[in-house]
Amino acid sequence: MSTSSQAALLEVDLQPGKPPILHTRPAGDAVRWAAEHRMALRAVVAEHGSVLVRGLGLRDAAETVALFHQLARTGLMTEREAFASRRTYAEGVYSSSKWPPNQPMCMHHELSYRLEFPGLILFACLSAPTEGGATGVADSTAVLDALPGDLVERLEREGWMLVRNYNEEIGTSVAEAFGTEDRGAVESYCRANAIEFEWRPDGGLCTWQRRSAVVRHPVTGLRCWFNQIAFLNEWTLDPEVHEFLVDTYGAEGLPFTTRFGGGDPIGEDVVHLLNEVYEAETMREPWQAGDLMLVDNVRSAHSREPFTGPREVLVGMVDPVRLADCSPTVKVNAG
Repeated sequence: MSTSSQAALLEVDLQPGKPPILHTRPAGDAVRWAAEHRMALRAVVAEHGSVLVRGLGLRDAAETVALFHQLARTGLMTEREAFASRRTYAEGVYSSSKWPPNQPMCMHHELSYRLEFPGLILFACLSAPTEGGATGVADSTAVLDALPGDLVERLEREGWMLVRNYNEEIGTSVAEAFGTEDRGAVESYCRANAIEFEWRPDGGLCTWQRRSAVVRHPVTGLRCWFNQIAFLNEWTLDPEVHEFLVDTYGAEGLPFTTRFGGGDPIGEDVVHLLNEVYEAETMREPWQAGDLMLVDNVRSAHSREPFTGPREVLVGMVDPVRLADCSPTVKVNAG
């Protein structure tokens, strides 16, 4: 059965400004329903880039872990190079990133700075906030089409660079990001993944890596805007937070920022432009407890809006994709 035929098996509600929504009331348990509808759900994601499943009534972490395993093809991925801490519920199942609830997490593609990243992101809401907190999605092909041609051309030619400074005071530690504190193991990982590095006299670590900003979808071949240029740039930070970090660590010591692939800074005007384009393409729907969301990580960027009240969203990353299989415009040499 073709992908479109599979997708037609499910009645998806399509409304402007909202992600595709599938309303369901499974006769049995949610895990069994997911197993029976796995291919049809994946077909909807292949067609639309994402889908929000409402009515499953997911209750707890154990049920969610079992459901994620049913939806995965080859198991759940272990996160490496994380930019923010997460709680681990089970191997490959995490909390959403620990980020101040009053600050937005702007649009990004999960782990798009890695040489291998998830092709599909699974989200499950166990506790919905009283206000805000939606996981927005944006079609990366539409974002690419809306950006100025000269900016896209430069980033296709140069790529983008992520610069990170690890320390024990702010952001993720070396151990959290790389899964080890052993310097030799960290250095081996960096060499194998085309990451330049330098140890600081105080024991901190600085890394920088160059990646493609535009790729082709590994299945459809569509050109997609695929990066974290805006989200991990210093100008996306709250102005007071940015000022504090620069005063404390210096302009070269920020936990993370992004640059053009040749090393030139990316200006505040460019970052604001990117976020404006993302906002124009954003689809959002408030979470309800028990919801499930599937997001094609290449076709769709995702975000997290500010919120109030308790919010518990579990995350699973599946279907590993190699950057080399996405027609990258910038070649990297992994040792």
